[in-house]
Amino acid sequence: MTEATEPKMLKITLVKSPIGYSERHKATVRALGLRKLHQSVVHPDSPSLRGMLLKVNHLVKVEEVK
Repeated sequence: MTEATEPKMLKITLVKSPIGYSERHKATVRALGLRKLHQSVVHPDSPSLRGMLLKVNHLVKVEEVK
């Protein structure tokens, strides 16, 4: 596959606890697949994922995976 057809992958790491934040933030973190601090998940880049990350950008660290 060429790089143009292959979606970029994003590594998302939970770096701050969602305790004390709104239920929507907690639900978004959970929907990303994050349960414990410093846990990382890899998801393909998409507009819906970017929207989720904008909501909880103060709780997560995002890196691009090659």
